[in-house]
This record gives sequence, structure tokens and C-alpha cells, in this order.
Amino acid sequence: MNKKTINMMSKATSVKGQGVGSAYMEQVKLVREGLSDKFEVFENARMFADITHYHTINPEFLLQKKQRCCKGTSVCYVHMIPDTVDQSLALPKPARKAFYSYMVKFYKSMEHLVVVNPYFKDALESYGIPRERVTYIPNFVDTEQFHPISDEKKRKVRRKLGIPEDKFTVLCAGQLQVRKGAFDFLKCAELLPDVQFVWAGGFSFGRLSDGFDELTKVVKNPPHNVKFLGIIEREDMNKVYNAADVMALLSFDELFPMTILEAMCVNIPILLRDLPIYDDILFDFYYREKNVEGFVNELKKLRDDSVYYAAGVANAKRGNEFYEKKHVLQMWDEFYTSILNIEQ
Repeated sequence: MNKKTINMMSKATSVKGQGVGSAYMEQVKLVREGLSDKFEVFENARMFADITHYHTINPEFLLQKKQRCCKGTSVCYVHMIPDTVDQSLALPKPARKAFYSYMVKFYKSMEHLVVVNPYFKDALESYGIPRERVTYIPNFVDTEQFHPISDEKKRKVRRKLGIPEDKFTVLCAGQLQVRKGAFDFLKCAELLPDVQFVWAGGFSFGRLSDGFDELTKVVKNPPHNVKFLGIIEREDMNKVYNAADVMALLSFDELFPMTILEAMCVNIPILLRDLPIYDDILFDFYYREKNVEGFVNELKKLRDDSVYYAAGVANAKRGNEFYEKKHVLQMWDEFYTSILNIEQ
């Protein structure tokens, strides 16, 4: 049987510390290794492929799309929509309007779209994109890279990071910006002075990051119980997750954060802001609250109640098992096969 070709187009790894890059690397590796009997995978190749799969929306991709896809079909992995960008980047109003218009134009130019959260099918439809062109396939994390480590190794990691071994430690992993709930995270640290708070991530988009000036001041002079680790190489993040007791992502807006899946892999409780976008993807795998008061109460229970903490660990394990490799690989297999059949 002749293999079909997939050309993965992406500039995601050019900016460190963002989830889109992690999602891209995981997806390419998954398809390349798991579907090698059916598809030959290329990356950013100058070629006519059966499927040209766009992971980022760079202008040169749109300019070349008509010629590049003249003999095949196109797919775009939707990692952002105007609503999610709105709270991430501090763009002037004219630039923001132009960027949003371009983003929607890029999505409309594609034959097929894949979303990481079914919640965003409605959002894309509101921009005039037919629902039948949109498929939901969740993000995926390889448990060979993210997994629990021994207690002794955890102690060594804590010592290396400067985290006291006996401190209950709360981690947030993600870009340092207002949308990620950075100021609520800091408020929780203020109200829980005996708890260690750690932020792994930085200003991936520099001064364009929302809240850059104010957050930079805090990073330079952090509270006594807060550590800012900056952008960590992805191959080192497994150790960082394992050094924490809880993963707390207090974002006001998300799609499907890779950091949640990664933290579930190491089996630590997950605490998130109560957002509707999580309902259809995270079910009951996590603890949720609406505000700082709720976050503080949850963290106290996780610190002081061993039974409650154990339940959070069990929830994370179930979440990790739900998004296991075989199931997500099957979804990609069925999707790629179906769009080739449609085109033929």
C-alpha cells in the first residue's frame, strides 16, 4: 500500500515556553510513530502533500497555501481564537483588529479545522465557519516523558530549585501574564505565607505579554514564599512538576492547556478556576473554585487533609488514563483517513 503524505507546517517552536509548541511536538511524534504504516510525515517541507497540516497561522503559510495544497487537502489545528488572544497580548486596538481579522481569514481558507476543545466549535461557527468543517481531537502528552519519579529524586530536585523539602508547594506552569491568573496566584501566596508557591514560565512574547511591566517588578522582587523559575526547557519540566504537591492554574481563559495534561501525568492534584470550557474535557478530574478565597480554602484542604489530597491524586490519575496515547492516536487515524476519502 502506498503511504499518504502529511506535511506538518509550524513555527511553534520558535517561541519557547508556550503550549502550542509542546502540542505540536507531541502531535507530530504521535502520528509519525503511531501511524507510520499509513502515513509518511514531513515537517515544513517544500512539497505537494496529500494533507498539509498547519499548526500555526504564519502569514507566509497563507500566501503559499493555494499553491501548496493544489494537489491535496488542508488542515489547521486551532490553538487560539480572538477571544483567547484578547487577554494574552497587549496589542494596540488597530493592530488587534487587523490580527483578529487575519486569524479568521486563515481559518476560513482551510478545508478542515481541528479544535482541542469542543467548546470552540460554537465560537468558530460564530465567525462564519461551518460546523461540519470542524473536528474535535484533544491534546496529548506522552507518559514516557512525563511521569512520577521517586521521593529521593523529588528531594534532589527541590534542593536544586531551592525549594524547602518540608514545604507544601504549589506550582503554576505557563506563560507569565494576567490571563493566566498571575495576580490571583500572588494573592494566594500572600494569604498562605507558610506555603511555597512556584511559577515555571516567563514572558514568551516579551513586552507584548499582558501585564509585563507590573509583573516584571514582582519577578525582580518576589514575596518570600514565591519563586519564579523563568522559562524551563520542556525536557526538564517533568522534574519541576514532580517537585510540587499541587498544580494550580488560575487562568481566566484557556483552550486545553498542555500543562494540565503534563501535571496529571505525574499524579498531583489539579486546582483550576471554574470555567465552562473545562466541563467537556476535564470532567471531574480536578478541583475547581471561582476566586481567591476559594483557591485558598482548597489549598488549605489539600495541605491539611490527607484523604482529600489522596482523592485529588486519584482524580489526576484518572485524567491521565482518559487521555491515553492509544485513544488519541485512533482519533487522528480516523480523522486523516476520513478527510482523504472525502477529497477523493
